[in-house]
Amino acid sequence: MSLGTFDRTPPPFFRQGPSALTKLAFFSALALFLMVADTRFEFAKPLRAAVATALLPVQRVLNVPVQLWQGGADYLRGLNGALASEKAAQAQLAQQAEKAARADRLERENQRLRALLDMRPMLQVRSIAAEVLYEAADPFSRKLFLDRGATQGVVLGAPVVGPDGVLGQVTRVFPLSSQVTLLIDKDAAVPVLNARTLARSAAFGGAGGDAMELRYMAANADVQVGDELMTSGVDGVYPPGLSVARVTAVERRAESGFARILLAPSASPDGVRHVLVLEPLALQRPPREEPTAPVDKPERPSKGPLR
Repeated sequence: MSLGTFDRTPPPFFRQGPSALTKLAFFSALALFLMVADTRFEFAKPLRAAVATALLPVQRVLNVPVQLWQGGADYLRGLNGALASEKAAQAQLAQQAEKAARADRLERENQRLRALLDMRPMLQVRSIAAEVLYEAADPFSRKLFLDRGATQGVVLGAPVVGPDGVLGQVTRVFPLSSQVTLLIDKDAAVPVLNARTLARSAAFGGAGGDAMELRYMAANADVQVGDELMTSGVDGVYPPGLSVARVTAVERRAESGFARILLAPSASPDGVRHVLVLEPLALQRPPREEPTAPVDKPERPSKGPLR
């Protein structure tokens, strides 16, 4: 091996050069000089622009995860806010729907009450306003229960009318409530008067469903579809002139001497809440005077012949 291949440089321990403090002072002075020069002359501005342009794609790539994180957090916050707003809107919508339904119900109730109040001047009988409590659960009868009874002056047999006409008649009276048998009940009957022909007849319930029937009418009777039937007042219970029903069908059978006439009640019990309980006409008529027996006058004694 030749001597020229050996490294003749001194080991690092023996190397000579500027000290670390000298380097720090030099580079500090150089940095201060460059900052002052750049502030004064702006010679590094193009260099900074070139470096910023070169590093812009790198900055954007490195900023993507941060943007995704922030965007995901904003999306979750917005989603939670949207769900909360939707729930609040649904609750508010439900409240508004409930208020609208209550307002519609009150409006219909006010219309019925106004109709009853408008009917009162037409009725020349005493009346009591009552509210329907419930309908009887018996499937073979049609009865309502009212919140007025004997304590309020309701009597047995009193007619009950609604805004559209006659509903029925009081058949049972309790101290604080009463039972009303509707006209469509199988045991109900009411004398009626045809408004067109002024012919009297009797309407009965139990014709099926909510229909009534005009019975005992001759096959050639003058009854037409659309005729309006009103109370005649001959029974001493119902005041005359109240709407009862309207003729919906007339079946004239050749083999039978009577016609089958179906009626639709003017007042439907479905949905009615307020009614008027009328005093029967028989209670308002003056009592009949009992015929008194003739008083025999005493016979005057006959006078004898004059002497």
